[in-house]
Amino acid sequence: MPAWLRGVSYALYAFLYLPILLIILYSFNRARFGLVWTGFTFDWYISLFQNPMAWRATQNTLILALVSTLISTVFGSLLGYGLYRYRFPGKNAFQGLMLLPVIIPDIVMAITLLLFYRFLRYYTGLFELGLGTMILAHITFQISFVAIVVRSRLQLLDPALEEAAHDLYANTWQKLRYVTLPLAMPGILAAALLAFTLSIDDFVISFFTSGPESLTLPILIYSSVRRGVTPEINALSTLIILVTLVVVIGSPLLGRLRQGPHFTNLTKSSVKPPVSNRGI
Repeated sequence: MPAWLRGVSYALYAFLYLPILLIILYSFNRARFGLVWTGFTFDWYISLFQNPMAWRATQNTLILALVSTLISTVFGSLLGYGLYRYRFPGKNAFQGLMLLPVIIPDIVMAITLLLFYRFLRYYTGLFELGLGTMILAHITFQISFVAIVVRSRLQLLDPALEEAAHDLYANTWQKLRYVTLPLAMPGILAAALLAFTLSIDDFVISFFTSGPESLTLPILIYSSVRRGVTPEINALSTLIILVTLVVVIGSPLLGRLRQGPHFTNLTKSSVKPPVSNRGI
């Protein structure tokens, strides 16, 4: 690699990761405001764990992400499978409409959802802003991402596998359960992780569709930053980074551990004992 290209790579890595390292470093700073280092302390982590607002925001964030991800993964996978399997009038137009939540700006979608909730609340008295409206809003844009990922995974499958299942007298349900679903599972899991990440990270749509009792971590961080960045926010950000690293690093390791006994047994069964020539 040329020296100049290596230098550009190092500069990009520094630009990406130095802010993260600074957040982690200043989460242990004794000073409450400013960038002056006055000493090492764990007080901000202790204060964070004793903050009921932070715990409530964490609980709301996890509930919002888990529920919306579960629902959007189920319906988005069905939608992706339907777009992959069936032909129907207006399919191309429907696929274009499905991309709207992906390409339109978050602020536009947030305002339209807020106006829609106000319209429904005016005529029905329901849809009061809160955690329920936030879950519906997240499902609205998560379904499109899930459907796109699942359909892309299904399009990579070999049609001969399903034809072989039919040749072995498998009905539609058996083919879906034992052939299509296991082969599409990596795409479904990837779509679920993407939907979960989008929900955890979302601020604009959550801010416009939230109520007074539905505080989430992005909204908490934003409201705290407006009053000045404190080491508690740095500590909270550091914990989020550590959890993300554990999930990213632990998922491949967990997959290898699950595959280990399978491959071991497969290797043992594939090795045949040598044939003895005695008695010939």
